[in-house]
Amino acid sequence: MAVLFKMPVVLGFFVGLMMLGLASSAEFHELFQPGWANDHFIYEGELLKLKLDNFSGAGFASKSRYLFGKVSMQIKLVEGDSAGTVTAYYMSSEGPYHNEFDFEFLGNTTGEPYLLQTNVYVNGVGNREQRMNLWFDPTKDFHSYTLLWNQRQVVFLVDETPIRVHTNMEHKGIPFPKDQAMGVYSSIWNADDWATQGGLVKTDWSHAPFVASYKGFEIDACECPVSVTADEIAKKCSSSAEKRFWWDEPTMSELSLHQSHQLVWVRANHLVYDYCTDTARFPIKPVECEHHRH
Repeated sequence: MAVLFKMPVVLGFFVGLMMLGLASSAEFHELFQPGWANDHFIYEGELLKLKLDNFSGAGFASKSRYLFGKVSMQIKLVEGDSAGTVTAYYMSSEGPYHNEFDFEFLGNTTGEPYLLQTNVYVNGVGNREQRMNLWFDPTKDFHSYTLLWNQRQVVFLVDETPIRVHTNMEHKGIPFPKDQAMGVYSSIWNADDWATQGGLVKTDWSHAPFVASYKGFEIDACECPVSVTADEIAKKCSSSAEKRFWWDEPTMSELSLHQSHQLVWVRANHLVYDYCTDTARFPIKPVECEHHRH
């Protein structure tokens, strides 16, 4: 399968900036801390690099948890033969009924495209995978990967282009992730039991270490101290007459017309798997798929 090196229409660039806010980048240590395998972290000025070898991968986590807002970072993925490796970037709450939004970059053999898998967990239930290839080579330069989350929708964006929307459809009896604060995480690890061609292609450790690079850390969201109760979090992070968060503005409740067109373009040209159309796994279509437009 060849990578499609097409660029999406960018007429809505400024619209995208308005949608995402204008938070400035922070240093890694201002927002995050190593989570495991500190000896597999490499710091080079503004860059952070995580390495995977046959001893360990590595991961980091945000110092705080958040309820609603925008989280973004720029990542350059493992170059060359990355089969079997996964670089994950995600938001997650804790516990058996957790909520989670995933970017998972599935490595591949040299010359084959990276696959980007997204997933959404609500109250501990996932199985909402979508996979796509990208319109650029994500190993050659940094690209921004963003999660925008409010009470109406969760939007996954790549370089300001929406690639997935999970809409609040509680009015149809479908749960939506809106009451659990989430941490922000990233890691690189070996997943050759499933990551590349369903586990058929294994990690070639002669190419190790596998290195993912990061910069441009941005979090513009409602911060939630660990000691605060769920009710207090909901009150603190909901707009009211006294305060109004930009992500709760009416213009943030759905995609703009241009962004909707971008999403249609992405799905038409780059989506290679959607759980909503997988009748082998789901003989009865998942209930949100009946209503989700995207």
